[in-house]
Amino acid sequence: MAVAVGRQPMHVKKGDTVEVIAGKNRGKRGKVLKVFPKHSRIIVEGVNVVKRHAKPTPKLPQGGIVEKEAKIPASKVMLVCPKCGEAVRFGHDHLPDGTKVRVCRNCGEQIG
Repeated sequence: MAVAVGRQPMHVKKGDTVEVIAGKNRGKRGKVLKVFPKHSRIIVEGVNVVKRHAKPTPKLPQGGIVEKEAKIPASKVMLVCPKCGEAVRFGHDHLPDGTKVRVCRNCGEQIG
């Protein structure tokens, strides 16, 4: 009997600036390029760069060794507050029109 993996609520979104808090890339910051909620993983610009061998294609005529970002667990990153400039925890708040927004726990600034 297979167990179905549900969509996990993600604390980061595409376009957010995050800081890696664990692993070989600890301390690096980058922008979230892609989010995989089903597997709770993300791809961050300039983090966890791996080398892959590529065959020649019309897009890459010479082929060779290509460097690209690999997925990392979303639990290993923290959101960076645009005002504080620090990796922070965040809460949620409701605007007068009813929309839910993320708020920095340190300075109270709205994130994203």
